[in-house]
Amino acid sequence: MTGNAEYFDEMHEADGGIRSPYTGYHEWFDGQDNALLRRKHSEAETNFRKTGITFNVYGEDEAEERLIPFDMVPRVIGAGEWRKLTRGIEQRVSALNAFMHDLYHRQEIIRAGRIPERLFRDNAAWLPHMVGFTPPGGVYTHIVGIDLVRTGADEFFVLEDNARTPSGVSYMLENRETMMAMFPELFMRMPIESVSDYPRRLAKSLAACAPDCTEGKPVVAVLTPGIYNSAYFEHAFLADQMGAELVEGSDLRVVDGRVAMRTTSGYKAVDVIYRRVDDDFLDPLSFNEDSVLGVPGMMDVYRSGGITIANAPGTGVCDDKAIYSFMPEIVEFYTGEKPLLPNVETHRCADEESLKYTLDNLQDLVVKEVHGSGGYGMLIGPTASRKEIEEFRRKLVARPENYIAQPTLSLSTCPIFTKKGLAPRHVDLRPFVLVSPDKVDITPGGLTRVAMKKGSLVVNSSQGGGTKDTWVLKD
Repeated sequence: MTGNAEYFDEMHEADGGIRSPYTGYHEWFDGQDNALLRRKHSEAETNFRKTGITFNVYGEDEAEERLIPFDMVPRVIGAGEWRKLTRGIEQRVSALNAFMHDLYHRQEIIRAGRIPERLFRDNAAWLPHMVGFTPPGGVYTHIVGIDLVRTGADEFFVLEDNARTPSGVSYMLENRETMMAMFPELFMRMPIESVSDYPRRLAKSLAACAPDCTEGKPVVAVLTPGIYNSAYFEHAFLADQMGAELVEGSDLRVVDGRVAMRTTSGYKAVDVIYRRVDDDFLDPLSFNEDSVLGVPGMMDVYRSGGITIANAPGTGVCDDKAIYSFMPEIVEFYTGEKPLLPNVETHRCADEESLKYTLDNLQDLVVKEVHGSGGYGMLIGPTASRKEIEEFRRKLVARPENYIAQPTLSLSTCPIFTKKGLAPRHVDLRPFVLVSPDKVDITPGGLTRVAMKKGSLVVNSSQGGGTKDTWVLKD
C-alpha cells in the first residue's frame, strides 16, 4: 500500500516512505506472518462478539443489534502532533463551558452581537430551567467528545462537538485491551501512552464536581435508560470500571431533599449522577410527563444544590450544528484567543445567501440537520443519487433553518487489515475530555472511527463504520 495523492496518508509519505510515528509499527508488521495476522483478526472479532460489544441500529422495522467492526491496525499519533491537538481541545472545551454559563446567565455574547439570539429562542435544547442556575463547581460540560478530522500533516479540523452525552469511550478501552492481549510485544517495543486508567480518571473528575452537601466520599451513580438502549453496554461497562452504581430511574427517588438510590439497607443519597438519559426524560415533573426513565423531582433537588448531574441539563445546545458554525467567535469571545483548532467551513442554510449557494452546489456538499447525529438525516452530495439530491432540495427549501452545509473534506486515511494486505480507509477521531472545577483532563488517545468501505467518507458505526485502537506515542 502506498500513499494516495488525493488524501493525506497518515502512515505513508507522498514518496511511499513511512512517516515517523509509524516507523516502529511498520518494522514489526513487515516481520509478521500474514496467515497468523489473519487468524488474530478473526480472534478479535470473536472476542468482541463474546464480550457483547454491540450497538443497536434504529430506523429499521425494529432495532437491529450489530457488531461494530474492529480493525487491528492501530492509528498512531506522534507526541508532537498530540501536544498540538491537546492545546486546541483544552481551549475549545474551556470556551464551551464558559459559553454555557453565559448562555444561562447574562448572555453577554448575544449583547455583544457576536451570535444571534434566534439560535436560542428557537432551540429545543435550550432549557429555561437552567436560567440563573450555576451547577456545582461551575462545570456544565463534565465529559466532552470533540470529533476531529485531519486533512494534512499539520491540518486538523473540528467536525463537531459532543457535550450532551458523548458515547464511545468503552470502545476505546476495549480496543486497547484487545490489542494488548493480541500483540503484547508491540507495547513492549513502542512507547505508547496508556488509556486504561480512563475510568479511574472519570470517577475522580466526577467526584471533584460533587455538591457542597456531600458528606465523606462522594457517591457516584450512572443513570441508564436500560438494557434496550443502544449504548447500554457502555453504561454497564463504565459503572463497573468506576466502581459506581448502575441505576435506572425506578431505582431512584427523592428522599429528604436528596436523590437517593434503593439499596438492600434502604435508600442512600447519591451525590453525582452521570446520566446517559436525554434531558426530556430526566424528570417527568419538569420535562416529558410520560417519562419513566427519570426521577420525579430531580430537577428541584438539582437547582437547590442537592446533586450534581453530569453533563448538566441544557448542554445539548453545544451539540447544535448551527451553534457549531459560530464556535470560532465563541472561542475568541471567552478566551481572547484565535481558535487553535479551526472549524470546517460551514454554510448556515437559515441565511439566504448560504441557502442559495447550498442549493446551487448540492452535488458537491455535505448537508446535515442541525440536531442530527449518528450519520442519520444527512446528504453526501458526491455519492448521492439524483433522486436523493432532489429530495434533499425539497427539505432545504421547506425548512432551511434546520440544515447546515459543508464542503466534502479530503479526510486523511489510515491502513486497515484486509485479506490482500493493508489498504487505506478514511478516519476521524473522538478524544475524550474530562472537566472538573480546576482541571481539563484529556485522555491520550480516543476513539478512531474508520470507514470500512473503500472510498466511503462515512465513519459512523450506524452507517457501517468500524473502530481501531489509537496510539499516542510518548516523547
